[in-house]
Amino acid sequence: QVQLVESGGGLVQPGGSLRLSCAASGRTFSRYAMAWFRQAPGKEREFVAAISWSGNSTDYAGSVKGRFTISSDNARGNVNDTLYIQINSLKPEDTADYCCAATPDSYTAYGGRYDYWGQGTQVTVSS
Repeated sequence: QVQLVESGGGLVQPGGSLRLSCAASGRTFSRYAMAWFRQAPGKEREFVAAISWSGNSTDYAGSVKGRFTISSDNARGNVNDTLYIQINSLKPEDTADYCCAATPDSYTAYGGRYDYWGQGTQVTVSS
């Protein structure tokens, strides 16, 4: 059974940082593009960032560009299937449940193209 399990969320003050992880098990995602999405209460899920299976290409939502950095163990040639996102300069509007996702196709900002999803990890930005 395929599982994606996120971790690293928490409560952080504005301007703070967190590093979220997404561990894959049940199969190798070495040829899968992966992405982070988030959903705030009362809002639709939105694309945050994505990375190609090789790690050579990334994409970010405009609202997080320059503050968030996506990376993966796959891109470094490691066998562990772990996806990361470093989130800096956090703002209250970054408060959301952050989920990772995987697709055998090229990455996209459209969530419907992803086959596997994690359960999410909550990030709350508040003073």
